Amino acid sequence: MLKKLDEDDIKIVVQLDVIKRGKRVTTIKGFTNLEQIDSTAHELKKSIGTGGTSKNGVIVLQGDHRSKVTEFLLSKGFQKDSIEVI
Repeated sequence: MLKKLDEDDIKIVVQLDVIKRGKRVTTIKGFTNLEQIDSTAHELKKSIGTGGTSKNGVIVLQGDHRSKVTEFLLSKGFQKDSIEVI
């Protein structure tokens, strides 16, 4: 029950960042459960077919995958209102 309440309050931010040498990465922030972060990162990397990592509560994917990440999160049951794409 508490886990369900936590999922209702989650605000996930999907953002495009540019790192050194102009490389683009997609960052996903806002998860509260560390196990959920690791499993979601693994599933995202596998479904999109890209490299990435999860550190300090942030999932980082190589490349611009904002639309694919949003579709993935919606298919996993997250509400459209709780996902912010920047």
